[in-house]
Amino acid sequence: MARAQGARGLLAAAALLGFLQAAASFDVKDSSGNVCIMADMTVAFSVEYNSNGQKEVVHFLLPQNATVLQRSTCGKRNTSRPILALGFGAGHSLSLNFMKSANQYQVEELIFHYNLSDKTLFHNSTEGKVMKVSHKSDIRADMGTKYRCVNSKHINMKNVNITFSNVTLEAYVANGTVSINNTECAEDMVSTTVMTTTPRQTTSQVPTTSPAPTALPQNPAVGKYNVTGANGTCVLASMGLQLNVTYLKKDEKIGLDLLNFVPHNTTSSGTCGNTAAFLTLTFEKTRLIFHFALNASTEKFFLQGMNVSTTLPSEAKVPKFEASNNSMSELRASVGNSYKCSAEENLWVSDKALVNVFNVQIQVFKIDGDKFGAVEECQLDENNMLIPIIVGAALAGLVLIVLIAYLIGRKRSHAGYQTI
Repeated sequence: MARAQGARGLLAAAALLGFLQAAASFDVKDSSGNVCIMADMTVAFSVEYNSNGQKEVVHFLLPQNATVLQRSTCGKRNTSRPILALGFGAGHSLSLNFMKSANQYQVEELIFHYNLSDKTLFHNSTEGKVMKVSHKSDIRADMGTKYRCVNSKHINMKNVNITFSNVTLEAYVANGTVSINNTECAEDMVSTTVMTTTPRQTTSQVPTTSPAPTALPQNPAVGKYNVTGANGTCVLASMGLQLNVTYLKKDEKIGLDLLNFVPHNTTSSGTCGNTAAFLTLTFEKTRLIFHFALNASTEKFFLQGMNVSTTLPSEAKVPKFEASNNSMSELRASVGNSYKCSAEENLWVSDKALVNVFNVQIQVFKIDGDKFGAVEECQLDENNMLIPIIVGAALAGLVLIVLIAYLIGRKRSHAGYQTI
């Protein structure tokens, strides 16, 4: 099975872990407005607490709208050290306290405060106080570089597990300019996974003679799928498919399961209707159902819903997984035309499931001769095309300016000569 556990950056696109939300970005500035600490990261929390005499475990993420607290500081030479303090929810906070040596800086200590009276997170909590846990950290980087870590780093404390992933971090930023150089974390420098002839990727590893970066999963192969009804083909699709699921492990940590659909091993089926069409794709023990709908007033088709069902790795606390979303509006195009997007798109199914589509072209309801109609490009592709146009126009303008300056200069030099 083309499945990778914890090998890819929480992506995505990713995004991912949000659980599957994009990494959150924060910075601390000095009195002159220069950045001294920058952080871009996904942070997942797992907290055990008492609920009516029983132990409960809650899982949540550092939200993107977390705020940089006033106690954050750039630090002062020989008197105080830099601190990034982030607040969120009803009295929760995460602090990263930094220190440096001659050649390196590091997160000396992680401090997490969580408020057990927050009923939105800690349902039926029998305690109403703010708890504090702390841990010495090995997050470190060379001075003048960013700390970069794609893979997960787990911090285990009393009743609390914190998982960092897809982290870009720099403290002691020089002159407010973030470095272009990286210090890679140890988790990204593990031995290469040795693959067998089966397409499955797992966390089991056979050491090689020398360390090498972990091989990231390749983009999925593009497959062609269709649904045919009494009146002909109603769904015509070409796309690469990748399923990302976050799940709770038996040890209460967060796991990431990534599955690439293999086209020649994927079966398709579905149904056609006047205003609704369903495409079902089954690969091994995983099934995706795409629900397409017709907006009669605008004469456009779109993806209205998705259903995901799969079997997770044996380390999952609950092996069977299902998720659905029936309020989507992606992959939209006019009836008779096809929707096309070369860029990777992320289809949010639930807070634990994300479907990534690659090089997608799709047409629903009105299809002539099993061929795609006129193309309607996605916004992502239009933006990608706009960048080289802007760059090209800027270069052309620069060449024109240089040429005009040259001609003016040449004319002036000729005017300086007098006839004898």
